[in-house]
Amino acid sequence: MLNIGCHLSTTKGFENMGKEALEIGANTFQFFTRNPRGGKAKEIDESDVNALLKLLKENCFATLLAHAPYTLNACSADERTREFAREMMADDLERMEYLPNNLYNFHPGSHVKQGVEVGISYIVDLLNSVIKPEQTTKVLLETMAGKGTEVGRTFEEIGEIINRVELKDHLGVCLDTCHVYDAGYDIVNNLDGVLDEFDRIIGLDRLCAIHLNDSKNPFESHKDRHEKIGEGSIGIEAITRIINHPKLRNLPFFLETPNELEGYAKEIELLRNAYK
Repeated sequence: MLNIGCHLSTTKGFENMGKEALEIGANTFQFFTRNPRGGKAKEIDESDVNALLKLLKENCFATLLAHAPYTLNACSADERTREFAREMMADDLERMEYLPNNLYNFHPGSHVKQGVEVGISYIVDLLNSVIKPEQTTKVLLETMAGKGTEVGRTFEEIGEIINRVELKDHLGVCLDTCHVYDAGYDIVNNLDGVLDEFDRIIGLDRLCAIHLNDSKNPFESHKDRHEKIGEGSIGIEAITRIINHPKLRNLPFFLETPNELEGYAKEIELLRNAYK
């Protein structure tokens, strides 16, 4: 079965996200842990969480993906911003234990002209301080498009972060199709080659989730602008190859395309029909 979902809003509660996912034909979903443009998190409603857990079990959902807010910059030049990122991620990982054995994804951050090596060091420091041996949540580094001073634009940068984290068994990667294509990895014409490179540098055993997005911009543009499935420069043929690839087909796929629920439902149906 194709494990696929989209990004859903937590505004109406956890159980409602599960119900919305079912309504659009999804069997997983992604959600923000808190306000994506801020730092405030809602209080946990345990009865709501338990209702979601019951729904997930009854409907055989795949692994869920929580997404850290965009304001989390682990390698900022500003010390207070880095400390804010540390506090936020530590709190998020504690809260994620209400939904055990799921995934938590974050953007590595922007080094803001300090240099990639400095940025990587700050990210490693943060992860070493917040990841705990007993946690059930796997923390995912997201592949980035390479705009500005983003860290994570290459497999080498992500691999170096993972290699320097002490509790690396709790780490994985979320590959974003728009981002890697914009970064210069040709998943349209050389998917096997890209996956071989990923395996050599990071290891495919660390690939835990895929953000499935088309791209508004051409190859190696470093722009990071998502497009609806089949309407961008990646195209439906390449995306069909991705969801059916033997090394990827059993992973959870998460749509972050510019859509409302109706549009996501259409994309999920399109992709289910393309899954062999």
